[in-house]
Amino acid sequence: MSQLVPNRFLFKFEFPLHHCARAPKIDGRAEDWDSRFLLPPLYELDGEKPVGAVYAAWNEAGLYVACRVEGKREQPHCEPARFWKSDGLRLMTDMRDTRTIHRATRFCQQFYFLPAGGGPERDDPVAGSAAIHRATEESPIVPAGTITIAARLRDAGYSLTAYLPAKALHGFDPAEHQRIGFFYMLEDSELGKQSLTVGDDLNWWIDPSTWPTAVLVGE
Repeated sequence: MSQLVPNRFLFKFEFPLHHCARAPKIDGRAEDWDSRFLLPPLYELDGEKPVGAVYAAWNEAGLYVACRVEGKREQPHCEPARFWKSDGLRLMTDMRDTRTIHRATRFCQQFYFLPAGGGPERDDPVAGSAAIHRATEESPIVPAGTITIAARLRDAGYSLTAYLPAKALHGFDPAEHQRIGFFYMLEDSELGKQSLTVGDDLNWWIDPSTWPTAVLVGE
């Protein structure tokens, strides 16, 4: 019998998001990223199996994210128009880390990163932003092409890397605000879902109070 409330919901997590003086290469090779950028495997607290490895880093120019998924038998299923039904990585951020609120402010954003689905052959990676449902104030939608993304498709999975420039992050100010709300959901139609903390039943895509705190730390 599955738990009604996941163990991770009972805690308020903080974790370090490490600074990178030299920006990681955005070439689709997540396996080349330094292990200190690997995000904590909090899913283990609920006995869940991993879907993949997720990385993140920052510097004054913006945020960098990557993921690697292995063990697939089919190519990723990606539809940019229905990114929430696609294989890929979704990221929620709150540049003011207002963890007591249950509806997003203008400093909260939703991003998606798909390893395929773009281009004439639908095999190019796609990245973008989307409005957050029931937000009290809407953050600006990031113009197409602002986010840099690269991906590598393999027989048994994929990896992707992406760069979100500071201009795409509403309220990004690492000098004044070193603590940000940060949540990811890695979704795969074959392997299932892997989240930093809670699952779909606790409305993470609406409620910033379910997002952990990432502390922007130096080298």
